[in-house]
Amino acid sequence: MIKIVPATEEHIDQIMEIENEAISPPWTHGALLSAIYSDDSYFVAAKDELAESFHCPNPCSHPCLDPSAILGFAILRQVGDDGELLQIAVSRSTRRRGVGDSLLDDVLQYAIKSKYKSVFLEVRKSNDAAIRLYEKHGFSTLRIRRDYYTDPIEDANIMAKQI
Repeated sequence: MIKIVPATEEHIDQIMEIENEAISPPWTHGALLSAIYSDDSYFVAAKDELAESFHCPNPCSHPCLDPSAILGFAILRQVGDDGELLQIAVSRSTRRRGVGDSLLDDVLQYAIKSKYKSVFLEVRKSNDAAIRLYEKHGFSTLRIRRDYYTDPIEDANIMAKQI
């Protein structure tokens, strides 16, 4: 089972690893730390709740069995009456286990509690898996932003969900 916790400075090294494997171009260490401490950001991390109660007799590197392992993270920023999903990423080794769903559910629940009118985001036009995840959670594409991404240069879908 996935447990969503507030991201802390203790998580930053693992978040940076996920950031570097999933986001191009990745944010810097300083930018992620700034988001953790920002009053207008909601920054959460996903952990494996079962791993917290599991005691492996032999140390292993599988992230699903490490109680301190961060499986993914999400950053939502308040922009006026809305939320902007700045980042959501899941470790390559734990994809397709519902981590992204859990993170997005949590962020959307926070947006509802915070009385945001909508949540919007940008996503690479070629990122079919992310687009399907967002559509599953009620997001729709509003427009295309040309050459939004670099490394490589690519258009972005601007997606939003009314709360």
